[in-house]
Amino acid sequence: MPRVVVIGGGIAGLSAAYYLAKGGLASTIVESRPRLGGVIETLSVEGCTIEAGPDSFLAIKPAAFDLLRELGLEEQVIGSNDHLRKTFVRKRGRLIALPDGLMMMVPTRILPLLTTRLVGWPTKLRMGLELLRAPKPAAADQSVAQFVEEHYGVEAVEYLAEPLLSGVYGGDPRELSVTSVLPRFVELANRYGSLTRGVLAERAKAAKARSHAPAAPLFRTLKGGLGQMVAAVESAIAGKAEVRRGRAQAIERAVEGFRVRIEGDWLAADQLVVACEAHSGAMLLQGLDAPLAELLGAVPYTSSMTVALGFDSTDFPHPPVGFGFLVPKSERRRLMACTWVGTKFSHRVPEGKVVARCFMAGCDEAAMAERDDTVIPAIVRELQEIAGMAATPRFARVFRWPRSMAQYTVNHAARLAAIEARVASIPGLHLAGNAYEGIGVPDCIRLGRRAAEGILRG
Repeated sequence: MPRVVVIGGGIAGLSAAYYLAKGGLASTIVESRPRLGGVIETLSVEGCTIEAGPDSFLAIKPAAFDLLRELGLEEQVIGSNDHLRKTFVRKRGRLIALPDGLMMMVPTRILPLLTTRLVGWPTKLRMGLELLRAPKPAAADQSVAQFVEEHYGVEAVEYLAEPLLSGVYGGDPRELSVTSVLPRFVELANRYGSLTRGVLAERAKAAKARSHAPAAPLFRTLKGGLGQMVAAVESAIAGKAEVRRGRAQAIERAVEGFRVRIEGDWLAADQLVVACEAHSGAMLLQGLDAPLAELLGAVPYTSSMTVALGFDSTDFPHPPVGFGFLVPKSERRRLMACTWVGTKFSHRVPEGKVVARCFMAGCDEAAMAERDDTVIPAIVRELQEIAGMAATPRFARVFRWPRSMAQYTVNHAARLAAIEARVASIPGLHLAGNAYEGIGVPDCIRLGRRAAEGILRG
């Protein structure tokens, strides 16, 4: 029976270990942190469910829900309160709602577009005329900003694409690859010419296929937080996967397979799943395959912080409206986005309380090292100004995630192809994580499962 080592105990590594165990193979997980789960961590503070990292996953991607069903957590899955979904964008000091019918930055309804104050009349006219675009040969990879500007103009980049994607990727749309970040939009634009016309056509097909079935929620999560999923996986692999605490320092070839150095000791492996961040994988693989290490080291990452602030609902003259707000780069100081947790999801915030989940990304080393008693007052002041209230939080929690958000920059697909070619030349080596084919929880689960299935196939 092959000896399998999984480096990284985040959700990608845990998924690999789970599906290996399901297939009858034991594994050893190497994790440097005192807990498993990576960026997934859930706390309970004064009865409020606080997510330190991601708070949900896209319902349209099945891998996460499939895993939860297998773990027996299907009844704990809840959807976002989409009937309350309204997102605001800050423009010139005011919060303006994203127009109804917007699919990312693509308008699908005329009247909300005509009446919105988020973009001016030149942009509205350009968005309308975009319907007349004819198909043309597919271009080489370009940035998200170039793609959106080509279709809808600069203002659509600044007040639609940039805040929407920064809240997901924590990156700059002028650097992000459109073919890797928005592949479906690229496909529709190539086929129809007009991105708006393509989205409308796809939406009509989906509505017809769905018939009378209710639409799925945009986001899903667990009543008690995504930490429930981590705990359930840990329970499921107990006795089938050993957890080795310590930091992996190097990977070398052995007579048979590999050996992994862990703080001075060596661990033998026939099959190896590298499920840590790409920059960590690059350091580990330098002695095994320098070209692969160089490719992994070229994947950019940004750092992020989440600040959870809890208030009494009586501190607000009016209950917060919608899921939250986004702050475009042109108007941003620290705060990039804020979610009103109790509006977005039920079961998270007890009656009488309000929780604001504030998000910052692209943080430099100085910001990441900043003390909590400096960060919290600054974020509270900014939230008070943007949300138009003067409340002081009952509690605050700061969560730092250094170099944790992979950035799919222009030509990421070419780099990924080169990575896959190098990995294919090293029998027994598998990669998983958010640096490759998607940054979300379902993507990481899918890649962890794929690595396990590759090992089980022999």
